[in-house]
Amino acid sequence: MLAIVGESGSGKSVMALAIMRLLSTSARVDQGSILFSFDGREAVDLLRLNEKDFRSYRGSRISMIFQEPMTSMNPMMTCGAQVLEPLMLHKKIKVIPGRQAVLELFRKVQLPDPEQIYRRYPHQLSGGQKQRVMIAMAISCDPAVLICDEPTTALDVRIQKTILDLLRDLRHSENIGMILITHDLGLVADMADRAMVMLKGRLMEYGPVKSLFTLPKHPYTRGLLYCRPALHPKGERLPLVSDFLNGNNQTSLSEFSGPVIPSIKEQVFISFSGKETRKPVVKESDILIRVKNLGFRYSTLKTWLGKRKNGVDAIRNISFDVYNGETLGLVGESGCGKTTLGRALLGLNNPYRGSVSYNGVELHSMVKAELLDFRRNIQMVFQDPYSSLNPRMMIGPAIEEPLKVHGTMTRSERKERVVEWLGKVDLKPEHFNRYPYAFSGGQRQRIVIARALALEPGFVVFDESVSALDVSVQAQVLNLINDLKEKLGFTVVFISHDLSVVRWLCDRVIVMEKGEIVETGDTEDVYLNPKTSYTRSLIEAIPGYNLMEKY
Repeated sequence: MLAIVGESGSGKSVMALAIMRLLSTSARVDQGSILFSFDGREAVDLLRLNEKDFRSYRGSRISMIFQEPMTSMNPMMTCGAQVLEPLMLHKKIKVIPGRQAVLELFRKVQLPDPEQIYRRYPHQLSGGQKQRVMIAMAISCDPAVLICDEPTTALDVRIQKTILDLLRDLRHSENIGMILITHDLGLVADMADRAMVMLKGRLMEYGPVKSLFTLPKHPYTRGLLYCRPALHPKGERLPLVSDFLNGNNQTSLSEFSGPVIPSIKEQVFISFSGKETRKPVVKESDILIRVKNLGFRYSTLKTWLGKRKNGVDAIRNISFDVYNGETLGLVGESGCGKTTLGRALLGLNNPYRGSVSYNGVELHSMVKAELLDFRRNIQMVFQDPYSSLNPRMMIGPAIEEPLKVHGTMTRSERKERVVEWLGKVDLKPEHFNRYPYAFSGGQRQRIVIARALALEPGFVVFDESVSALDVSVQAQVLNLINDLKEKLGFTVVFISHDLSVVRWLCDRVIVMEKGEIVETGDTEDVYLNPKTSYTRSLIEAIPGYNLMEKY
């Protein structure tokens, strides 16, 4: 397995698409060759083949798992039909035996109830199930090379571990060579034999994973390794890749004992060394938000009278407090109710039972004036910054909008405040009149943080705000959150499935499973001494957990 590592925009996916001959019409390969050899045959330059000849290779000898399964699958076709298609095209299999072959592939990739999955459409599957259907499609014609483009991006750690274990097993059982494109360095160290590091379309460093990660030669490689939260004490400012490239950070390997990527157990002890963690307070005056016996139910079916029925409980009987000034982590796998709970804290959905109180006042009992003040003092940074920004609105007016709604300033004061916040999130005044599409993912994340904090709220919910960002951009956003929290003193609920980030950022942590709280406590206590097998499995599923045993 060869891993290709680098920041967003470094050319990783472009190189994979060039191998597959799937580049857009505006792109072309202007030099070099792509030599492919299998079964002891003479190497063929894939770039010299015409499109008709290359089709016998694409999907058959060389396959690819794309980054986003939902957008790379046909929403109008059942999952079974989509996996059957390459079998009929390349192996000339008829429909009936092909159906049995697809069901066998679904069993191989550990999909539950293959018969049901065969008949379902992509939107009816979870993220992990869609990814496994994509893997089944990619290996259906027994390829010699499988390209995996960010196969676990934005999946929670347990589903991620399942997918990675599956790829590892397939690699050995089917004798497939693999190219793994990722920005997760723990995953690279855990999975790959060799790695190449890319920056702005160029190769920076290349070699065996062990030597690359224990003795990185290039400043860019060192930057990618050192800016991960796992290597730094709790709350300590994270170094940026740009610091290493500009020569501003002279961190040497001697500062760390052992490899650059220690085991998770070592990371935890590094993190908490010499740090005092916040203990739960008992004074009523310290409680900002109180949640009592909260329950939330989703229901899509209605009776003939219009009443909803057959609901699914997303949250069941949850109670906890959020203290003034703290950062509370909310972790758990996909579908456990984290986002539903975060929205309930802000009054964005109505629970069917229980209550949420803000400064001692229940949300459902607030009068109009209290509700307006509440809305001004609470904000949410949504999971996908691109879909939470209006594509037809420039970012200046987008950040200005909450200031305008709450009518706290004149027009000139609002513009001045927006320019000030652009500076606080490391953007420039000239960005005021640009549209969201003109920014990178990390910049858009900083824009929505500026919009959420422009009103200087007292309480902010961050919903998976760094889950799909590469490590260097992630470090910038995490530093920004910590800096702004120190200056403004707001309270944070941080929803994430990245446990190393929660460990670095949060004072306390709540672990959720199937709509219920299974464990809560100080971050240090939960990470060092998990009380439930579920929490332990979440921690052990982090890539790199058993790395010291490997090295």
